[in-house]
Amino acid sequence: MTPGYIKRKKKTKLIAHRGLCAAETENTVAAFIAAANRSYWGIETDVRLTSDGKFVLMHDDHTGRLSEKDLVISQTPFDTIRQIVLKDKNGCNDRADLGIPTLAEYISICRAYGKKSVLEIKGRFPTDKLEEMKCLIEDMGQLGDTVFISFEMANLDGLRKMLPDHPMQFLSYKAPGSLIDELSSKGFGLDIHYPAADRALVKALKKAGVELNCWTVNDPSVLHKLISLGAEYLTTENFE
Repeated sequence: MTPGYIKRKKKTKLIAHRGLCAAETENTVAAFIAAANRSYWGIETDVRLTSDGKFVLMHDDHTGRLSEKDLVISQTPFDTIRQIVLKDKNGCNDRADLGIPTLAEYISICRAYGKKSVLEIKGRFPTDKLEEMKCLIEDMGQLGDTVFISFEMANLDGLRKMLPDHPMQFLSYKAPGSLIDELSSKGFGLDIHYPAADRALVKALKKAGVELNCWTVNDPSVLHKLISLGAEYLTTENFE
């Protein structure tokens, strides 16, 4: 039994936040493989566009928090982004394997290890880039095992036109009734910051037929509470 193992209802699916970022630098190949070797249902990551329109994986819009170079992703070409070496968990900058991955590298790992891809689209993507991203994942045989999430409703709306029945979740800090109604009408799930998830919200979502994912749940008492309430997904850094 691994240290992070928990008993849970079978229907509650655990998602590794930015890979196994408790063990490896977030959103790196090392973090994805570490998560893939554990019992997580899915692996979450963040996709951004470089200045020349390539898909790379980074949570922040710039590289300074994780590297010695502070570059804005959207203003930097792909080849330059790929030369960056990220800091290890100990703050050192001496691991050549800790680079900024491509979307294809992440998808390959998820597919090889039989994990679901939970892909957060960062910023507003043009329609042609949504289509290109969708086709890349489809060509790699992983589209049926990918969940798209975003704070930008327009990203999900654009993908919904291409993928009428595909699983998607809207990221939010709050969930007013008007949002729940909108998600229900569009067939989107809700991916919410966990402090906002209470019994009343879960009840309202279930009544509307909207699935619930909560981020980022690292407190064991909170995690077990949300499992007992019936959250369908939980995104975490500490458990598996």
